[in-house]
Amino acid sequence: MNKIIKLFLITLLLSSSLFGISSKYYKDKFEVTKKLYLSAIMSNNKIKEIDYLKKLIRYGDKLKLNTKKYKRELNRIDKNTVLRNPIKVQSILKPKYTIKSVIQDKNTITINFNQNINRSYIKFSEKKDRRSYYDEFDIKGSFKDAGPMKLSIFGIDKIQIFQYKKKILRISLKHRKNLKTIYLINKKQIVIKILNLRKSNKKNKKVKKVKLLPTDIFYPSKKIIVIDAGHGGKDSGAVGKKRLYEKNVVLKISKYLKQNLERKGFKVYLTRSRDRYVKLLKRTKYANAKHADMFISIHANAARKSSARKAHGIESYFLSPARSERAKRVAALENKGDMKNMGWSSKNSLLTILNQSKITASNKMAIDIQKNMLYYLRIKYGKRAIRDGGVREGPFWVLVGAQMPSVLVEVGYVSHPTEGRRISTKSYQKLISKGIAEGVESYFIKN
Repeated sequence: MNKIIKLFLITLLLSSSLFGISSKYYKDKFEVTKKLYLSAIMSNNKIKEIDYLKKLIRYGDKLKLNTKKYKRELNRIDKNTVLRNPIKVQSILKPKYTIKSVIQDKNTITINFNQNINRSYIKFSEKKDRRSYYDEFDIKGSFKDAGPMKLSIFGIDKIQIFQYKKKILRISLKHRKNLKTIYLINKKQIVIKILNLRKSNKKNKKVKKVKLLPTDIFYPSKKIIVIDAGHGGKDSGAVGKKRLYEKNVVLKISKYLKQNLERKGFKVYLTRSRDRYVKLLKRTKYANAKHADMFISIHANAARKSSARKAHGIESYFLSPARSERAKRVAALENKGDMKNMGWSSKNSLLTILNQSKITASNKMAIDIQKNMLYYLRIKYGKRAIRDGGVREGPFWVLVGAQMPSVLVEVGYVSHPTEGRRISTKSYQKLISKGIAEGVESYFIKN
């Protein structure tokens, strides 16, 4: 009998202690939920208000508290809103379509979202068939009016917007010439701009004008660019009329380029900021030490007296064993600084091994820089005056050893009577530096 009484007393003590533990647990929960509920009221979040009210009622009932005021408030919210069903609440606050609108104004297409976005929301690609160029933007999101729908911008053959996949909206621009397109990102907005369009003589009154929010051009964060002004000091480089030295011209262009890139948010270093001689391999060593994301070497070209009047134009090179005699000739002029002792076969063998992983990236970068240099120079001087020397492969020793995509730019011929005179002017130097900077920006946007 005594054993039964002892067991009863032990059970009673355990149950009372467990009740005490349970009571403390719900009391703590109740107090925390009350604070969260007040926070939801301050932020006007109806979903959380309802959720915390239900928890307050549940915890209050466990603690045998008076929860009438919480029940009244829950009923009031239910009566004054159409948010009774939690599924409906979700559909109202998070719309089915994440893209609010797509608006065109002149040379701009603006995509407005229902939420904040980042750079992962857009992917850009280019392609070409026999007759047309295509710029395609794949945008993360769904749009109610994507049918496909069509937009009309003067100077572009065809623009299509369609839901490429369930959660990918595609904007496709088709034109017989290669378009220069960039995009910009806001908190809730992507703006696509087409820069090289012909101006229409007729005003399109049907186009809805949109006041765009202040925008920040998308740049990969903390990108480092090293600019190398070719030659310098005892090495004057090419020489034109009236003692026009390549080393002086390219230093001025490099300084203008530095200013342009810094305005865009890039961190920029110069291998030389004054007239001094720097060995070729030390230039890329400097870029590697700065952990650069891009290396650009600026040079000016020259031709023999017999062909000085014919040779002109701008060219971009990336490191690779040269396939053309012209590239070999230009490389020989730029390489003679401190690579005299190595034979051609040895150089070619070494170039085959070096920088293989960066050749593709360097090629893409050279294409963007070349295209933009041509664009800005031709605005002022005309298409015929600025010859496109193209993007070429070349065995340039200043690019050897660079642990990042690298390009050598020939900004024109100092030996040409007209082009040489232009190269010495501030207007030409500023325009070509602007074109290079736009090419750098374009490369990072696309890659």
